[in-house]
Amino acid sequence: MTLTTQLVLRALLDQPAKEMYGLEICQKAGLPSGTIHPILARLEKAEWLESRWEEISPHEEGRPRRRYYRLSPGGAVRARVALARATETTAALRRLRPGLSSGGAA
Repeated sequence: MTLTTQLVLRALLDQPAKEMYGLEICQKAGLPSGTIHPILARLEKAEWLESRWEEISPHEEGRPRRRYYRLSPGGAVRARVALARATETTAALRRLRPGLSSGGAA
């Protein structure tokens, strides 16, 4: 699991039932705009996420419709497990190569 995917999942897990649109997720994850949509598409295809289009008139609102995302109930469980595994893997690697955790050469 990539670091950016982990950041997106952590942002969504902060309030798993809350719907958020792409820019909100970017801001919460600390990622630049445009980097998360491929991740969201993969997570939705894997049924970790649910999404819906906002029901507004773009002309009246003066902006495009937003697509809102939230973790599915099963996706929230899978995300927690995947993030726990990623954390365990990172910790194990740091124990094997202590210089990596401080940025030093080993």
